[in-house]
Amino acid sequence: MVIAVDGPAASGKGTIARALAAHFGLPHMDTGSLYRAVGLAVLRAGGDPADAALAAKCARMLDVTALDDPALRESATARAASVISAHPEVRAALLECQRGFARQPGGAVLDGRDIGTVIAPDADIKIFVTASLEVRARRRQAETPERDLAVVHANLAERDARDSGRDAAPLRQAEDAILLDTSAMDREAAIARAIALAEARLAEKTALR
Repeated sequence: MVIAVDGPAASGKGTIARALAAHFGLPHMDTGSLYRAVGLAVLRAGGDPADAALAAKCARMLDVTALDDPALRESATARAASVISAHPEVRAALLECQRGFARQPGGAVLDGRDIGTVIAPDADIKIFVTASLEVRARRRQAETPERDLAVVHANLAERDARDSGRDAAPLRQAEDAILLDTSAMDREAAIARAIALAEARLAEKTALR
């Protein structure tokens, strides 16, 4: 069983994906961490994330065992990841890594922005997690209270536009994905709703077999 969880930044997709993985006993991959790792590698090489050739080189040399670096969660890394993720060469370099994870025996849960549309278009369950920009900005700002809310809001809006407008695997809801708007939900409610939706979709598919 493969579960694809997509959505914009700070929508809660990562939290929901981890909860689904635990519920169904499946391995989980935060595909965004791959792009963050490439973005961080570019920055540490003293390069510009807009340099597609350098970003692609870093993607091909990526050590997937180094995805627990605390620097991956820094805002500069997130911005770099958003820029390098628009490079088709980078996406191509990381494509097989993600697809290989999805194809492993027993299945997996992956979250990102193009899981249900590009990485695992045949996923058994697809959930598109979203929330209003205002809610997502407050959530992100709560993680780093010292940051100005208006700045966080502007950064998220810029990232949304970049992710949705890029030519390579843009952020969009797959036609067969279930929409889950978490704007009015706390963490526990969002997780509970996601599990209920996944269980219902799984029951539907089982009944059709």
